[in-house]
Amino acid sequence: MPPRLRRFMLTAHVVSSVGWLGAVAASLALGLAGLTSRDAETLRAVYLAMELIGWFVLVPLSLASLLTGLVQALGTRWGLFRHYWVVFKLVINVFAAAVLLLYMQTLGYLAGVAASAGSDLSELESPSAALHAGGALLLLLLAAMLSVYKPRGLTRYGQRRQHEQHAVSRS
Repeated sequence: MPPRLRRFMLTAHVVSSVGWLGAVAASLALGLAGLTSRDAETLRAVYLAMELIGWFVLVPLSLASLLTGLVQALGTRWGLFRHYWVVFKLVINVFAAAVLLLYMQTLGYLAGVAASAGSDLSELESPSAALHAGGALLLLLLAAMLSVYKPRGLTRYGQRRQHEQHAVSRS
C-alpha cells in the first residue's frame, strides 16, 4: 500500500476505533443512568437515546473499524494472520460487532417499550444495557492495548512466511 494511502487508512482506523470506544462509554453512562434512575421520563429517554446512538453511531463505527482494520492488516507488513495480536484484535472486533448487531434487536424492543405511553417500564429496569456496554468497553480497551503494545509472537502462518522471505532474500 502506498505510504499516503496507508497513513489515510491508519487515521480512518484510529478515528473509527476511538469513536466506537467513546460511543460505548457514552452508552455505558446512559445504561448506568437508566439503571439508577427511578424517574420514568429519564428511563424512557435513556432507551430512546441508546437506540439512536446504537444505530447511528455504534453500528457504523464498529463496521468502519472492522473494515479499516482489515485494509490495514492486508495492506501492511503486519498481515492479517501473521501476528497473534492482529488475529486477537480481529476476533475481538468481529465478536463485539456481532454482539452489538444482535443486541440492537433487544435495544429496539426496549426503545419501543419506552416510547409507548402507557407501557409498564419494569422491563427497562434490567442491567442488560449497562452490562453489554461495560463488556464492550473492556473488549475495546483490550484491543487498544494490543495496538499499542503489539505483543511478540508469530502465528504458524507468520513463521512460515518469515522463513520463506528469509530463504528468498538469501538466494
